[in-house]
Amino acid sequence: MRFFTTVAMAAVISCGTAAADETVIEGALAFQAMQKTTCGTTEQGKTRFGIWEGRTFSRVPGEKDRLLFDVMGINVRQCIVLNDPVRGRGYRSVSREIMVYMEPDSGEILDTWENPWTGETVKVLHVANDPVNMRAPRYERDEEGELSARLTLRQYGELSAASYEIPLFYDNPLGGDYQAYVGGSYHAMEIFNSFIYTKNLHHKSVKSIGQSHMTRSRVSQWLQWLEMGSRPGLMIFNASGFSTFEADKIPERLQEILAQRYPLYQTPPPLDDPRPNETSWTVCKKYIEQQSDGSEG
Repeated sequence: MRFFTTVAMAAVISCGTAAADETVIEGALAFQAMQKTTCGTTEQGKTRFGIWEGRTFSRVPGEKDRLLFDVMGINVRQCIVLNDPVRGRGYRSVSREIMVYMEPDSGEILDTWENPWTGETVKVLHVANDPVNMRAPRYERDEEGELSARLTLRQYGELSAASYEIPLFYDNPLGGDYQAYVGGSYHAMEIFNSFIYTKNLHHKSVKSIGQSHMTRSRVSQWLQWLEMGSRPGLMIFNASGFSTFEADKIPERLQEILAQRYPLYQTPPPLDDPRPNETSWTVCKKYIEQQSDGSEG
């Protein structure tokens, strides 16, 4: 579907009677807003810190939901700015991220955990994914050179809210070669909401949106290191936080975690990072293989 034929024309369309005013922006303006939402800026190589804290629950048929962990995490990213002769302006983000699981009452970081369903003590594998990159650049135009960007926003006073629901369904790295026949595919959904001052998001002359706020949630299968096997149930993760370019705004506790446990994650990967992405599943697979080989994880 073709929206516009010139960069100058980017429509803002009113969408009626929802509780919030909903707008759809298209074309060049939408592309710039998407770039700012992802990178925080239209400039290249600016390190952005996305910080969150929240809680993780279990849901098992026939029993009350349980609070399992408090969580705290950070994503450290930067973006490369591209220019294609057909597709026009583009960008790609490169990042790495950590998230630690904590005991809800004390806030202590857990390195082992007693599984209440199995009675077994398991090693906690905190999230430490490097890299977490955009798989391909996002461009202003499609492969035929037509403006194609489109973004739906909700307006709350001075704030614009962008929502993203990301269904995940793919072969589980810990599964076998016949998941299409016998099951075992990884199935989850990630949900992100970003809240940004509209004046910073829409105006072309504003390169940076400054600090923004967000929520992130996930509904997924059991964490692999819980060693739950085929037991029925799922996990619900819910968190809120903010993104900033200022390293001194990273909470002191999180700065200590980075310095002591994950120093590499204080900076993003290089702009031209070609590596395949890591997920909790690929990291866990490597850990299991290391344990089987007798090497240290």
